[in-house]
Amino acid sequence: MGRALPEHIMKVLLLNQCFYPDVVSTAQHLTDLAIELARAGHDVTVVASSRGYDDPGKRFPTHEVWNGVKVRRIPCTGLGKKSRWRRAIDFASFLVSCAIRVILLPRHEIVVAMTSPPLISFLAALLVQLKGGRFVFWVMDLNPDEAIAAGWLRKQSVTARTLDWLLLYSLRRAEKAIVLDVFVKQRIAAKGVAENKILVIPPWSHDDSIKYDQPGRVTFRATHHLTDKYVVMYSGNHSPCHPLDTLLEAARSLSSRPEIAFCFVGGGSELEKVRSFAARHGLRSVLCLPYQPMEVLAGSLSAADMHVVVMGDSFVGIVHPCKIYNILSIGAPALYIGPEKSHITEIFSRMDDDCFARSAAHGDVNAVTRHILGGVASSERALNGRINAPAALAFSKQALLPRLVEALQAAGRSPALYDCKDSSLLEESR
Repeated sequence: MGRALPEHIMKVLLLNQCFYPDVVSTAQHLTDLAIELARAGHDVTVVASSRGYDDPGKRFPTHEVWNGVKVRRIPCTGLGKKSRWRRAIDFASFLVSCAIRVILLPRHEIVVAMTSPPLISFLAALLVQLKGGRFVFWVMDLNPDEAIAAGWLRKQSVTARTLDWLLLYSLRRAEKAIVLDVFVKQRIAAKGVAENKILVIPPWSHDDSIKYDQPGRVTFRATHHLTDKYVVMYSGNHSPCHPLDTLLEAARSLSSRPEIAFCFVGGGSELEKVRSFAARHGLRSVLCLPYQPMEVLAGSLSAADMHVVVMGDSFVGIVHPCKIYNILSIGAPALYIGPEKSHITEIFSRMDDDCFARSAAHGDVNAVTRHILGGVASSERALNGRINAPAALAFSKQALLPRLVEALQAAGRSPALYDCKDSSLLEESR
């Protein structure tokens, strides 16, 4: 039997810089949402970049219908992430192309914008005000809060204040703001946004395709000469929001232990820093690899004996390291380096005592090395995937994706917040 059509079929527009076949986290989660909405019978269009997010040299088809989703990929510059001005130009060119593209599209009842690039939510809010419909803001991170916490912007600068106004404009004009944890909700509410429009839905694990994969583990470890090693893995975005200094210093302090390998998988602006540190200190135990394709990601993640999750002290409520959910799905031991209170430590508090989930503060190299050596000592137990099932199921795709779809369908059934003939929001903003 086929899936029953919803009572009301919506035209849904999804806006984000990256989408399938990109493998960065926002691309994967947006892809899941797009497919699920299309399966539910809705008319779904995605507007994304025609270039790869981490590798701008990759080019994707500009028009295609994929899994029932209409994908429109737009041109933009591909200067890369080697400097902030390059990223700014890439972001600006994408926003200009996106604005031209969406203004030519027909009206959509629901417009969902993520946060890459940061101002795409403002563009979505303007689009809905112009054409009508409802805007749902899927908040994956907060800017300019992130740029200020990273030291890229001064809080009182004209740029920061302008970006903050644009963020607040987007938040206040959203039908719903979907946030990833309670810390983000608290930060947004403190900006004056009504709490009843903020809905917490964590990003799910990709548990339909990411599970413990013993053959994939063996293949990955053999391919990269890790067969006899205890592998400590950081897999994901290498960003200033996730400072790796403490982990790197731990790798240096354990350099005399040849059985321990440190594997850094992914990309981002800080990847070169990892490579430079390893070269400068002659760390043969450090291996850097690019993002892994989805079809082999389960094997890559299963290859680790310990996964590391990192959050900068200043970034609670601003960014949300979602790699923890795939780690739960794999059932791997986890080491968290970051502030004492965060969504990671909240998840750890739910786990059984026999789960190998440990925490350390930034700068506490001794604690990190102690936890790693503890993992080595209990590696036989660790390899069996000891993370408890309830913790993994609570953040599964099957549990969380339907909640997000229902939130969008509920927004579609609610009285329109925006109407292109209604000037009340213009009056409110004056």
